[in-house]
Amino acid sequence: MTFIDTNIFLRFLLKDIESQYKEAKKLFLKAADGDVKLLSSTIVFFELRWVLGSYYRLSKDKVISILYEILLLKVEFNEREVLAKSLDLYKSNELDLEDCYNLIFAKVKKVKTFKTFDIKLAKQFNQIKTLE
Repeated sequence: MTFIDTNIFLRFLLKDIESQYKEAKKLFLKAADGDVKLLSSTIVFFELRWVLGSYYRLSKDKVISILYEILLLKVEFNEREVLAKSLDLYKSNELDLEDCYNLIFAKVKKVKTFKTFDIKLAKQFNQIKTLE
């Protein structure tokens, strides 16, 4: 198993450093063929959102599109479903992705109460249907 860090995804997506792009592409192709197993983390996923939006200044829609593509790659994420549902929620409102993740995570864990001083966030928790 091979761990994939944020910069591997970035070089693959942005194709801005040719040699690193080729190396990353080769790795993802090997994974697609089943020759290697790739793993990444929820932290890397959020780093990607931050770097693409803040450093590269991509639009929210473009970042969301890229993050959905990341989840389609043959890379293991322990919370793939939570991340995908978080993106769905992020796409449909003005909350940060981190807040959307926390809401979805709480619903998946079947919590009854979501304590926060953020009124928008608390209201959103009550509007989300229970997730199975």
